[in-house]
Amino acid sequence: MKKTYKIYLMTALLFFVFGNYSCLSYLDREPESIVAEGEAFKNFTNFQGFIEEIYNCIPDKQKHYWTTSWNWGDDEIMNTEGDWHMVHQIDIGNFWGWQAGRLAQAGCWLDKPNTNPTSNDKFDHALWPHAWYSIRKANIGLENLDKLIEATQEEKDLIAGQLYFFRAWWHFELMQFLGALPYVDVVLSSTDKLTLPRPSYQEAADKAAMDFEKAAQLLPIDWDNTTVGRNTVGKNQLRINKIMALGYLGKNYLWAASPLMKNGPQTGGANAYNYDTEYAKKAAEAFGQLLSLVESGQTQYALAEYKYKDIYNHVRSTDAVSCFSDIFYTTGQNWLMPGSTEAIFRGSSTDFNGSNWNTTKTFGPKVNGLVEHDNQIHHPTANYVEFYGMENGMPLNDPNSGYDPNQPFKGRDPRFYHDIVFDGFKYVNSTMPASEEFLRHTSLYTGGIMRSDQNGSRTGYFIQKLVPHTANKYDGAYNWGGSLHVYLPYMRLGDIYLMYAEACAAFGGAKGKSSNFGKDAEAAINTLRDRVGAGHVSATYTSDNKKFMDEVRRERAVELSFEGFRFNDLQRWLLLTEYPYNVKTSHEFDRVEDDNFYRENDPREARVTNLREKVILTRQFDSKHYWFPLKVSDTSLYPEFGQNPGW
Repeated sequence: MKKTYKIYLMTALLFFVFGNYSCLSYLDREPESIVAEGEAFKNFTNFQGFIEEIYNCIPDKQKHYWTTSWNWGDDEIMNTEGDWHMVHQIDIGNFWGWQAGRLAQAGCWLDKPNTNPTSNDKFDHALWPHAWYSIRKANIGLENLDKLIEATQEEKDLIAGQLYFFRAWWHFELMQFLGALPYVDVVLSSTDKLTLPRPSYQEAADKAAMDFEKAAQLLPIDWDNTTVGRNTVGKNQLRINKIMALGYLGKNYLWAASPLMKNGPQTGGANAYNYDTEYAKKAAEAFGQLLSLVESGQTQYALAEYKYKDIYNHVRSTDAVSCFSDIFYTTGQNWLMPGSTEAIFRGSSTDFNGSNWNTTKTFGPKVNGLVEHDNQIHHPTANYVEFYGMENGMPLNDPNSGYDPNQPFKGRDPRFYHDIVFDGFKYVNSTMPASEEFLRHTSLYTGGIMRSDQNGSRTGYFIQKLVPHTANKYDGAYNWGGSLHVYLPYMRLGDIYLMYAEACAAFGGAKGKSSNFGKDAEAAINTLRDRVGAGHVSATYTSDNKKFMDEVRRERAVELSFEGFRFNDLQRWLLLTEYPYNVKTSHEFDRVEDDNFYRENDPREARVTNLREKVILTRQFDSKHYWFPLKVSDTSLYPEFGQNPGW
């Protein structure tokens, strides 16, 4: 049984038609008729069923399309056959490309026609349509809390907490890309005249904060420790909880504090360090409360361990309990959902083998079909790889870092060896035909066999942080037997430490701290460096507030590399338009060693000559590019709902 109906979803807007809904007892009718009958809301089980659909709506950024992109900052470029992807559309200034119908999909998870909230198909979900649907659904639920009469207080709190969280979360996710939108906190009628104006970003953030705060007050730290949750012990990891609400409360406040939100879109970079200190303090308090709970052992979360006996193959040490790599992918663990002990907020990922159609096949060289299927490759830019400093904690350009351009891969931050495939790296471990042995080790020097713009690397590097290099046709990690499952969390604990450090640094420099957590900004950054075995932030940088903020931002670039945060960071820091963040580059160099060296030695020890950086492209952005354009069909509905400036 299927049904098509029109739901009026609005912050300002918008008649959006959903089609082909599978028949569920609480959905097989108009939403208003559900309210009238009250069946969906009278007890916890029914009400929770009503909410479950909102969880199902959370988009999977990596698996939204056959091949997709989610890194739109200065961090990534795709091979030239991937120029139709959203990352390239942003490179050329086509910010309209996020909208379904403007470009053939563009592999963009923000919008999609014919989405379906009830579908388990990863292709049927996108942010824009599902946000308005879920916001309306949350409002319907909140307006009918009084009908929840067959429930304990705990059950009532769990229902209300989830609804408040989701109403705020969907608004926040939209605002990251589109700026301030009307905060819809009532069920809008399809017949009333639309008059909701667009507030300032901070006004909208204040409303989201109220909802996140309510959620934090109502929700438990761990559903496993509730009466309701004991019915599904071990299966509650994705349930909205207090830690998620505190994390997004802090993130919402930090975004409101950021230079773009305080000063408005502009070029020149003069306000790139100019934060709203009051919002930054509110962010620090929320993060401080969360981190205090974590470090006192009151939560189920902890930083995943960074212990490897073979860093290139992501083989953990025998004494490692958790694993950093497991945050992003699992293999040989019966399709275990990635996240380890660190992932805080994730959507569902029921189509686990969907990872291999085609996410796991879009990170390595396509030369001779070494990595099979579509000829699309995600590459790290050379300018971004340079954020990976030295093991001693220094940035590469510091005169005391010890960096040697003649041995550019030696002595680097330990995360470099986990995340980046560089020249001479042993890419294939298994046996392979003698005729293809030349592909076993990467040839990423200038003129090397893997440096083709079409089927190799445009930049001199590949990424293996999110997908292991063994995802190739000989090692076969992406075959069914490997049970390789990839998923990017929306929020993880490492990010909380970084956001806490940034919020504290915005009002107090390296020694800035919240009132409810013992660590200052410097100590928060060093916590992450201790995890991986990198050196602490040097006094050279802690004594100067701007230099320290630069180190916080560099740490954020390295720790969160390729996880989809970079574009929004450059945007909110007012750096999207500024050099060197508006260029994408390659590393060009010549080999000194012969092929035998790479068969017998660690590639980080290799010497090179004539290392140089070459600009591949420069983004021609101006102030309008700090926000995506809204849909013309929506901005035309009524005068108060205006288009973003410049569009």
